[in-house]
Amino acid sequence: MAILRMDHVGVNVEDLDGAVAFFTELGMEEAGRTPVEGPWVDRVNGIDDVRVDIVMMRTPDGHGQLELTNFRNPAAIGGDAEPPNALGLRSVMFAVDDVDDSVARLRGHGGELVGEIAQYEDAYRLCYVRGPAGVIVALAQPLG
Repeated sequence: MAILRMDHVGVNVEDLDGAVAFFTELGMEEAGRTPVEGPWVDRVNGIDDVRVDIVMMRTPDGHGQLELTNFRNPAAIGGDAEPPNALGLRSVMFAVDDVDDSVARLRGHGGELVGEIAQYEDAYRLCYVRGPAGVIVALAQPLG
């Protein structure tokens, strides 16, 4: 058995429209929006009476996707922002053409720089931005 492809990364968010605005500002495009509920969703999640709204966001090249999910029922739990060294999903990285401009624009949508913008050798300028629901978005600007 072999993997066919990586389809998407899912992020549960409280403010779906705010998350869409954040990732749109980064350059992603909304690829679809739909409510999802029913017995099959309950079975997949192992939770009764699931009702969610989902927005699929696509990278400009069409290869990467984020699934932004807002739980209407049952209410989402947690939400505490984990430190950068917490176990689990670390970050979602995007290559950008201008890291300074990207950070400035994302700040307008609630994005917070985790550390600072740093340069790795002569290859990249990098940073981490905490975005919707505490997800860490890594930004890398290729140099040269």
